[in-house]
Amino acid sequence: MTDGHARGPSSVEPEPRPTTPNTGLSADEVAQRVTRGQTNGAGERTGRTVGEILRANILTRFNLLLGTLLAAIIAVGQLQDALFGIVLVSNALIGIVQEWRAKRTLDRLAVLSAPLARVVRDGDEQEIALGAVVLDDLVSARTGDQVVADGIVRASSGLQVDESLLTGEAEPVDKGVGEHVLSGSFVVAGAGQYQAVAVGPDAYARQLTATARRFTPARSELVEGINRILRYVTWAIVPIAVLLLVSQLRARQGLSGAISGTVAGLVGMVPQGLVLLTSVAFAVAAVALARKNVLVQELAAIEVLARVDVICFDKTGTLTDGSVILDRVEVLDDSLPVAAALSSLANDQNANATLRALQEEYPPSVDWRRGDVVPFSSARKWSAVNFAEHGTWLLGAPEMVLRAEEAVTLRRAATLAESGRRVLVLAHSDAPLEGDVLPARLRAAALILLVERVRDDAASALAYFATQGVATKVISGDHPLTVAAIAERVGMSHVGQPVDARDLPEDVDALGALLEEHSVFGRVTPRQKQDMVTALQARGHTVAMTGDGVNDVLALKLADIGIAMGSGAPATRSVAQIVLLDGRFETMPEVVAAGRKVAANIERVANIFLVKTAWSTVLAVLVSVLLWPYPFLPRHLTIIDTLTIGVPAFFLALAPNQRRFTPGFVARVLGFALPTGVVVGLTVFAAYALERSKNLPSIEQRTGATLVALTLSLSVLVLVALPLTWRRWLIVAGVTTGFIALFPLSPVRSFYGLQLPSTALATTFLIALAGVVLTSAAGLIALRRHRRATSAVGDDRTAPHDKDVSPRDVARRRP
Repeated sequence: MTDGHARGPSSVEPEPRPTTPNTGLSADEVAQRVTRGQTNGAGERTGRTVGEILRANILTRFNLLLGTLLAAIIAVGQLQDALFGIVLVSNALIGIVQEWRAKRTLDRLAVLSAPLARVVRDGDEQEIALGAVVLDDLVSARTGDQVVADGIVRASSGLQVDESLLTGEAEPVDKGVGEHVLSGSFVVAGAGQYQAVAVGPDAYARQLTATARRFTPARSELVEGINRILRYVTWAIVPIAVLLLVSQLRARQGLSGAISGTVAGLVGMVPQGLVLLTSVAFAVAAVALARKNVLVQELAAIEVLARVDVICFDKTGTLTDGSVILDRVEVLDDSLPVAAALSSLANDQNANATLRALQEEYPPSVDWRRGDVVPFSSARKWSAVNFAEHGTWLLGAPEMVLRAEEAVTLRRAATLAESGRRVLVLAHSDAPLEGDVLPARLRAAALILLVERVRDDAASALAYFATQGVATKVISGDHPLTVAAIAERVGMSHVGQPVDARDLPEDVDALGALLEEHSVFGRVTPRQKQDMVTALQARGHTVAMTGDGVNDVLALKLADIGIAMGSGAPATRSVAQIVLLDGRFETMPEVVAAGRKVAANIERVANIFLVKTAWSTVLAVLVSVLLWPYPFLPRHLTIIDTLTIGVPAFFLALAPNQRRFTPGFVARVLGFALPTGVVVGLTVFAAYALERSKNLPSIEQRTGATLVALTLSLSVLVLVALPLTWRRWLIVAGVTTGFIALFPLSPVRSFYGLQLPSTALATTFLIALAGVVLTSAAGLIALRRHRRATSAVGDDRTAPHDKDVSPRDVARRRP
């Protein structure tokens, strides 16, 4: 029985379990737990199930409406008027196939990128899948590891975990033997072992640790905007359906004719394929990125990428490849055993990149007994070990370790940092360690110079962002001068004066202003990385954060889009929406370009769909008020849909497009679709009224209206496709050819119920021409207004926008 309150981390008390020995579980004990279902598996997945995909593409409000109309036409109408049913089925099939392909591809990549757990079994440490961890397994934990199950610490060497994803508190928590650790936290310092006492669905916050690997609906402005527009259309359809049916019956069309006219009017109002093309565009982009070894863990991330205007890089592992090489050691005090101290410090089974670099030059050579240990953390920026009679030895950032009195050493370290080297100080004290406080009487023994290897592909990526109006910020825990030197080496423009994060203001507004003025920041703590992301967001920026270390986790989580390197810490990969599996920085422009293409192209095709919805609504209202027969049969709407909307929209949705997406999607789309659609609707009505005034046969009246609607829809297609690249010229030419091909052959004309007007044909074409002029004017005014609004929010005028240009081509245009 519970008290009705949610459990918090501090209240979690697992049931007591027998202590697992240091040798871990035996194979028989593991098999028994697997048989009982006491495993860590929880059925995680990166995409929807096949059943969910089928439901999402079949059971929609518009499919229900169109399916009902299709049944009505089949029951009382002609089969030619049921052609829109083929479009209906095709849309569903295309959506299902594309989403299934995306799911299959992403599932394969997720398996490749899934983090592993280290467990001790039968006395040996082995790596296994997270789902293979069983109850009472003895799990080893090192810096950067996720805590994969609730457990009790059985061994600790300075073990510290971050529980901020559970509690919101970013301060690391020391974990000693006998204390509890919870899934959803991650190791930020030290190492240890814990016994898994709650696994799988029983583990606390299992949902939190799995969030990044589970499918989430695309909660984006783009998708939300489309859903809002579709709600408007749904509200309009109900009263207009009643009005149309009554008017068609009053127009003495008979039941069959009345149903055909009503169905045609409603089919015209439904933006068939808009939701489909949105889903397909997201899925195709995810698959295309997967081919480049980029795992998209949340489909919404693709759209967010299009709005990114600031990218924050953690230097290590992104601008550099993460490898560190010892350059040299400058001994400052010959009386101290520097070589023996470095050898002993490097002799650590949980060595980080710095200690591994020291191991190459200083292999274990002396037997110094280790005592108290303070592991390295990004917040402290130093680590220390007490070696009994040999004293306490400390390795860390000079300005974080040395007192101001050692000004000569600090100046020397700063001078060396200007060359781009990472500079650490080796210091000695005869005082013991007391917690994570610097020991007293520290003496600088040596300066350690390390060299990081710059990524070969970083320069081209930074050049791309510079041409696209995306600001780049390099934030690192290293010395500001070191960070600035490396930024210059990779070709970053506007490096400017580097900022020491120890001097950053705490006020959000002041911090945001400083971030907009400067590009390089050093000595940044993990908490400051979060503050920097928040400050940029508070000033209206859409922020992407890249990183690979455990110190980047919280900033990645807070950023609008988190991008992790595949070689990074498991905790980092788990919270990022996008993972660069092969760690190639040069794929970053391709990632951003994919997002821009999706967002800009969906907005483009939404204009085409909603113009037709607008003019169909205008036409339906006018003929209903006048009690006239509807000017189209459903088959005529199928022609218009297929030639001027469906087929060209499919190609336009997948075409290259580099325009950065800006807020205001609904306002822009409606600002174009409504005035343009009203002009088209009134022009089609004028042509139809002319045909009726001449008492032409109904087939000729409908043909005249179809001619005008096709002509104006073609002009709308040209407007939306601007600027006309050669690919878009081909689309327009293909549509025009299909338009003309409707009339020469008698069987085609008969099937679609077309017959050119015997009189007033010239007048009909003049009306169509006048409509093209008016439609183009209305559309161009709307597009110009949108372009001014886009420029006002900072869209880069040097970017190629809608041109068919690849990111690599853009990078070559670096100013």
